[in-house]
Amino acid sequence: MDAQNKSEKNLFITAAEVSALMGVSKAYAYRIIKKLNDELESKGYLVIAGKTSLKYFNERIYGKE
Repeated sequence: MDAQNKSEKNLFITAAEVSALMGVSKAYAYRIIKKLNDELESKGYLVIAGKTSLKYFNERIYGKE
């Protein structure tokens, strides 16, 4: 794994990872990511479809930074 992929892995969480962590279907994980990305976009952040910020995911889902 090169440096770019490793740093991206630390910044973003994918639908497959959300599905596994939360015990939900992959389709539902995509809906969660869409909601989080919509929130981030409304705050002026750029988002990537199908992935969301790992930091923001942890803040919104688990209430921790």
